[in-house]
Amino acid sequence: MTPDLVGGLESPDYASHDRAAHEPYAPVFTGDVKRELDELLTRYPTKMAALLPALWIVQRERRWVSEEGMVEVADLLELTPAYVKGVVTFYTMYHQHPVGKYFIQVCTTSPCGICGADDVVKALLRHTNAGELGLTSPDGRFTVIEVECLGACGFATPVMVNEEFIESVTPEKVPDLLARLA
Repeated sequence: MTPDLVGGLESPDYASHDRAAHEPYAPVFTGDVKRELDELLTRYPTKMAALLPALWIVQRERRWVSEEGMVEVADLLELTPAYVKGVVTFYTMYHQHPVGKYFIQVCTTSPCGICGADDVVKALLRHTNAGELGLTSPDGRFTVIEVECLGACGFATPVMVNEEFIESVTPEKVPDLLARLA
């Protein structure tokens, strides 16, 4: 079998990382999600002011903000796609490629590094089968990244799973942490 070339990696194990990027685009803002956006727009003085929450909706629905998603938001908010892309690329909170159902951020700055953050990262990569930082596990469930600081130096190593903040994670706690997500 010839491996797919995905993100510069010749490995079929990482093919799920970009699978969603190659699926046909379906609009996000239809039905209830469109009604949610319409209600959201009533709370802002201009459509432009609702850009960040509109992008959050796209990311919540798709787990990332694709080029097509940026164009859809631009059209709905009467902005240029270039302006929307500038916002998406400025803020690190918006995923610009498909990520797993569980987006795991591990603080690896100096205080957490001293307390074993690198071993937590290794345990997460091993137990999720993600393989490398920033890649998504073959089953599409997990993406693990390092972050600069989660603001909990007294509770090393802190981890965020999607929007849930978890303190004092050790390599030994990783299997239980992941089991809770099943």
